[in-house]
Amino acid sequence: MKPVHLDGRSLTRAQVLAVAYGAPVELDEAQLPAVARAADFLAEQVRREEPIYGVSTGFGSNADRLLGSYRLRNGAGSDANNPHESLHAELQRNLIVTHAVCVGDPFAPEVVRAMLCIRINTLMRGHSGIRVETLRALVAMLNSGIVPVVPQLGSVGASGDLAPLSHLAIVLLGGGEAFLGGERLPGGEALRRAGLQPITLSYKEGLALNNGTAQMLATGVLALGKLEDLVDTADLAAAMTIDAFAGRLGAFKPEVHALRPHPGQVHVAAHLRRLLEGSTLADIPYHLVPRFRPWLPASWSTDEARELRFDIGWDWVPLSQRHGREKFYTRFRPFRGGKKHQPQDSYSLRCVPQVHGAVRDALAQAARVLDIELNSLTDNPIIFPDAQAEHVEEQVVSAGHFHGMPLALVMSYVKAAIPVLASISERRINKLVDPATNDGLPGFLIGNEDATESGFMIVQYTAAAIVNDLASRAMPASVYSIPTSANAEDHVSMGANEARHVLAMADDLGKVLGLELYTAAQALDLRRDMINAARALARDCPVGELAGKVSGAPVVGSAECDAFLGEVEGLRAELAGSDEFRPGTAVRAAHAAIRESIVFMGFDRAMDGDVQAAVMLVQGGRVLAAARRAVQGDV
Repeated sequence: MKPVHLDGRSLTRAQVLAVAYGAPVELDEAQLPAVARAADFLAEQVRREEPIYGVSTGFGSNADRLLGSYRLRNGAGSDANNPHESLHAELQRNLIVTHAVCVGDPFAPEVVRAMLCIRINTLMRGHSGIRVETLRALVAMLNSGIVPVVPQLGSVGASGDLAPLSHLAIVLLGGGEAFLGGERLPGGEALRRAGLQPITLSYKEGLALNNGTAQMLATGVLALGKLEDLVDTADLAAAMTIDAFAGRLGAFKPEVHALRPHPGQVHVAAHLRRLLEGSTLADIPYHLVPRFRPWLPASWSTDEARELRFDIGWDWVPLSQRHGREKFYTRFRPFRGGKKHQPQDSYSLRCVPQVHGAVRDALAQAARVLDIELNSLTDNPIIFPDAQAEHVEEQVVSAGHFHGMPLALVMSYVKAAIPVLASISERRINKLVDPATNDGLPGFLIGNEDATESGFMIVQYTAAAIVNDLASRAMPASVYSIPTSANAEDHVSMGANEARHVLAMADDLGKVLGLELYTAAQALDLRRDMINAARALARDCPVGELAGKVSGAPVVGSAECDAFLGEVEGLRAELAGSDEFRPGTAVRAAHAAIRESIVFMGFDRAMDGDVQAAVMLVQGGRVLAAARRAVQGDV
């Protein structure tokens, strides 16, 4: 893979993802003199015995304590492997070894690699005081495939991600643990096997390595990378469901959304139009959509039709029930089938642009903040070696760039958006399986002729359980500050927890969307096959057989009988003259991708394998890729 070039100013989220999943990194040689100037400046100030936070003073609540020129007690805190270690070096080493105290399961390798990439990039700004050789050691560790073991719990998001970043840095010192080639090893052994040597930290280098927002930023970038595909998948799932409902497309017209032009909303409406382009199911006249009826041995008269797994039917609207509706029944034939005679679908279909679009707007705001943070300095104090100043305090400035609140708040926003997207997806699943709301499809999307089958009933239960779990995890962590460091750090962001939650929740959102695609594919098959069966019946059989599918027929010889037969003939002619009904081109491509792994369920079967396959189709992006190719005309 092509190396990602790090200069402290131009790192993108796409590049972080590339490094996370295996790309090496390289340092911008033109920027290294600026890095060296800051390190040389610090060394000079130490030689002049200037008091500098984190260099010649303690940290946090120990900031008022100056380092002496010799130890008060021999051997106290010194490195047994380096008996001549200075107090300045001991200060930096102790900062790392005492702060590497996270607990829990380790982060996945891609998170840790992203953390390393981000940390190296911010140190390249040249305001941290780290030496060039230390930066090169970080790069060598990353490029050699060493992945420090970083347990997930331990950061409060200010002063940065101190504890998890210490787990990164401790491996450089030959401590901690790391993965190499999938094997978990002591950090020193991992370095040895990779042909690397432990390093000794110099002035402020421990603070430069562990004082920043790299964990919350890395998890946020990885989460956003997943969510940007998942919002497209959500639009696709909604489009397939709309086709399965023979839904109405007027709510997605561009002139409609021009009147309320939230960017995400406008984008989703346009996306749905592209996904549904070519559909002859959407906006189909109400009277052409038959209602499901259970299959019976006498349902069909031909051998071909007897292979169908359903029966179909309509209700005829008698002349006596049309008063005040004459104009409607002039435009639409007087048959009630599966599609209700109303010009608007339920909110979970009609309001997809508004709901999905609002989620996209939340992601866009998060992306704006993450993009700024990727090329920002996030440690403390900040070194301005080239500034003209009378006092060192004007060149080494203590500030608060390590505070994670900018990230924490946008992650809270995204965290609240995830269950919203999952919830509307679950509502569409429920609408598909409920015979009271699914516009004439079979209950739970199964024929159930013998009352022994559950069909897709429990799929909705699983989706509901995930949505509830997501909602219960959506409480913002960013509003619960707990002071640390003896109240020296008296307001923290909890952004690390926030971003970690979002990353995990993104995976669960994908599961709900997989369940919707699985369910919608079943419903789409049934809807398409039922309408096309009606078309075949109208084309191949006498009008009397179609009339037999209509309930409410008047008594033969009555005054209304001739009108009824004439109207059935009109229905027959319209169905027979119609082309085969089909979903949108992109929906059709996505449906085909699903059917490569999951066959239609004509009768109850074990569904665990189907469900896992549906989840993997979303995680692997196969269904989304098929739809994207179709939208681009590459099918």
